[in-house]
Amino acid sequence: MARGWESKSVEEQQAEATSAKTKPSRPLTPEELAKDRERQGLLLSRAHLLQQLEAAQNPRRQQMLQTAIADLGAKLARLG
Repeated sequence: MARGWESKSVEEQQAEATSAKTKPSRPLTPEELAKDRERQGLLLSRAHLLQQLEAAQNPRRQQMLQTAIADLGAKLARLG
């Protein structure tokens, strides 16, 4: 029974975090929305590459993935 209560608390915390992200204090401009979409896409790509890097065994493949991850990091830094 205690475990169910704990899970509910975690669900509530996640719902609050999600609602806080989805309710901006002011409407976003089209440029801000495009920048946010681009940032989210880059973060997803980076997460996918990190997952591939963990599974990669070939040193050349690992180097290629590390280079791609660094490139995405630079793009994210430019977005601010």
